[in-house]
Amino acid sequence: MATYAVGDIQGCYNELEQMLDLINFDKQNDRLWLVGDLVNRGAGSLSVLRLVKSLGDSAITVLGNHDLHLLAVAAGVAELHHSDTLDEILAAPDCDELLTWLRHQRMLHVQDKHVLLHAGLMPSWSVQQAQTLAYEVEQQLRGNDYAGFLKKMYGNTPNRWSDSLTGFDRLRAITNALTRMRICSAQGEVEFKFKGELPAVPEGYMPWYEVPQRNSADMTVVFGHWSALGLIVKPNVIALDTGCLWGGKLSAIRLQDRKLFQLKCDGLTVKKDW
Repeated sequence: MATYAVGDIQGCYNELEQMLDLINFDKQNDRLWLVGDLVNRGAGSLSVLRLVKSLGDSAITVLGNHDLHLLAVAAGVAELHHSDTLDEILAAPDCDELLTWLRHQRMLHVQDKHVLLHAGLMPSWSVQQAQTLAYEVEQQLRGNDYAGFLKKMYGNTPNRWSDSLTGFDRLRAITNALTRMRICSAQGEVEFKFKGELPAVPEGYMPWYEVPQRNSADMTVVFGHWSALGLIVKPNVIALDTGCLWGGKLSAIRLQDRKLFQLKCDGLTVKKDW
């Protein structure tokens, strides 16, 4: 059995299908790990959701910021952005079924010394603590008042973790780390506006995974979210967002031997404004 981790899809259905062909994905024997952001900006978000859902237990996906945005819009607690491509999902006859399935996906997945998530981990978190915290958010999303959580989800504060955080501040800090963070200070203060390339990281900040003595460094973290970062394959870090949506590549890696698979993407005329 092989496990293939795949970078951000963001509605690029044709490329996902091509990738499954490229890796000769066998639903019965292989496993697909998806780093989140299944939907939005690309033209095939509905088809992506239907395909991944149809794979059942052979696909594991963690939620990204665009997936959460879809849930918030559908719950009536957020508005569509002008560059969103979510209308087809919202109008689909199986919309409720798909969104219920999406709400029950993971925020983080740990298996065989690998951690799958969308964006990042606070430097002070161990993997075990991150699992516990991710579960707190998962329970909110799966509960009857999930819309109440989604309404309070937006915002950049608190931008530093404390075990004493409670309520929606605590849930927002967990969600922001797992689905939005790219850079932070050595003390764990997160800067959410930066989306650029490594040479442009502001002074006093660094990629979250480069913080000295990061408590999750004993396992390999597989993530996406940061298209300007591009492909990174290191002993304990695998970054897979290679900008398929922007005309880059869709990347997949077989975790057992780290064989890389990439295909060129068509790219779309969309705005990078969120």
